[in-house]
Amino acid sequence: MTEAPSDRQRRWNDQMPPDRAWKSRPGVNRASRVAEQDRAAGGRHARAVDIGDGRYARASIALRLYRSTRRIRAYLRWSQDGGTREKYVGEVDAATRAANLALAWSMAHAAGQATDEVVPPESQASSPATRAVMVANKGRDTKPELLLRSALHRKGLRYRVSVRPVRDLRRTADVVFTKARVAVFVDGCYWHGCPEHHRPATKRAEFWQEKIAGNRARDADTNASLSAQGWAVVRVWEHEDPEAAADRIRGIVGSRLGESSRTAPHRG
Repeated sequence: MTEAPSDRQRRWNDQMPPDRAWKSRPGVNRASRVAEQDRAAGGRHARAVDIGDGRYARASIALRLYRSTRRIRAYLRWSQDGGTREKYVGEVDAATRAANLALAWSMAHAAGQATDEVVPPESQASSPATRAVMVANKGRDTKPELLLRSALHRKGLRYRVSVRPVRDLRRTADVVFTKARVAVFVDGCYWHGCPEHHRPATKRAEFWQEKIAGNRARDADTNASLSAQGWAVVRVWEHEDPEAAADRIRGIVGSRLGESSRTAPHRG
């Protein structure tokens, strides 16, 4: 039975809500936070805010504890026109953060603050969910790439960005260490068939299976072609922790240069 609002609002009258009801776990990376919001909303396509003219912004729910009232409040947040917008959704009082996020998304949809993204007529996507994933995967300078590059730079590594390791081979790596001959590719979980996070499409399943299989075959061919010409290939999933990935890359670069990974910065 669903609790009446009056009953639910008394839950935290005599005690402070526990951290697990609103606070995210320490050290959670961006990919995990995105996945958390997707699960709570019922899919990435359900995290849309209509900003007019057929445009949608991808929103998230922020949970905040107000200690003076012992209340957890939910806010809908999204980026628009270079700034961050925010709208109050309501109070939530479930026992876990996951449940409160789901409740807040349900409230936002019921109030018309959030909506499901509509697939434009010209889109090749078979559903709003598929289109949301496709839109989130840019060709270069994606968020995971930028985070990895920043981590590499902080560790004293210098590199080239989005270039062909071998001029005559039509394959562009995301990060290239020319002197060490190390090519780094940051692979999106959907497009490259991540075994941990990839979820096959249910509509036009055969088409998307062939698409992902083709991408994986191309990845394998790229690895083999570059290795045959003396290059070390490093693949980083978008969900990986950028600091850990940067440490792994630094070790490989240092090893191929015949230096310790703690040497002074070297140029890509």
